[in-house]
Amino acid sequence: MVTSAVRRFLPLLDDVAQDFCRSLRHRVETEGVGETGQRSMTLDPSPDLFRFALEASCHVLYGERIGLFSSSPSEEAERFIWAVERMLATTPPLLYLPPRLLLALRAPLWTQHATAWDHIFSHAEARIQRGYQRLQTVVGGASDGRFLGVLGQLMEAGQLSSELIKANITELMAGGVDTTAVPLQFALFEMARNPGVQERVRAQVLSSWQQASGSPQKALQGAPLLKGTIKETLRLYPVGITVQRYPVRDIVLQNYHVPAGTLVQVCLYPLGRSPEVFERPERFEPSRWSLDAASGGGFRSLAFGFGSRQCVGRRIAENEMQLLLMHHVLLDLRNFRLTVSSTEELNTKYTLILQPESPPRITFTTRSL
Repeated sequence: MVTSAVRRFLPLLDDVAQDFCRSLRHRVETEGVGETGQRSMTLDPSPDLFRFALEASCHVLYGERIGLFSSSPSEEAERFIWAVERMLATTPPLLYLPPRLLLALRAPLWTQHATAWDHIFSHAEARIQRGYQRLQTVVGGASDGRFLGVLGQLMEAGQLSSELIKANITELMAGGVDTTAVPLQFALFEMARNPGVQERVRAQVLSSWQQASGSPQKALQGAPLLKGTIKETLRLYPVGITVQRYPVRDIVLQNYHVPAGTLVQVCLYPLGRSPEVFERPERFEPSRWSLDAASGGGFRSLAFGFGSRQCVGRRIAENEMQLLLMHHVLLDLRNFRLTVSSTEELNTKYTLILQPESPPRITFTTRSL
């Protein structure tokens, strides 16, 4: 069931996903090897996926593109990319060092991190000012039913101060980049080394697309394996380490008494790979989630948390990833195939997020229809 909010921002995500597809296909056809119409190219897709996630999330938040797919991005876009990349790169080590010590030492790492956030907030401030100007140009100061992005909606509602709007928009933007780009890379990797799964998902999406008469909303609704692919990826490679809660009253969990106010954590990585929870957990099988929906076992998927405190950007992230896979792997490039050079288990390190020691290099191949 597509909610009214999703129905409004889905076209924005769809535009970015289609642009990404065209950009990558052009790159494979111009830089790949092989005969015309059947070119192959092996690459690490992480930089491209990073830009896709950033462009897509900003399009939904600001209601306008920032131009990261352009052959010559603006100076503003380049500074913004640098700032987000620096912020993400410097965050993990800083989590283990006392901020007062870093400030006292004037550590370069802290300086880079703070400078990156300054650029990010400046970018958000400029977008907010443009958003106010755009809203004022609309007759009566209202959007007249047009979707002006999450930023425009917050401004139009008039319930939050400018500072709170900036804080929320910046948090949504900065927190929605690596958390979608990394799972997308693992989804491509798993589909590449599981060609049978790749073909089943492809066939279902193509069938759904034909019945949907070109509507991305209807196509997604008719392709549960696509949603299962995202859930299966996050089961094996969770972005967050844990889901945490403080119970407001004493509870008993499996004969353990937990006093109110105690931090309770669900560890997602061992949960997703436990044979007590998932049958043959080592297998990448998106169809297991279709059975879950029928049996009411959806609580096994906690990648976005649950309840009123679940990830606020969940719907954006889920649809963003599904649309990219639909267009990029399964639809726009109908004879597009993913392969990897080895089917051996990917070596990984477990830090704040699961990251490959060497990012998986994936071969993209186009074939003439």
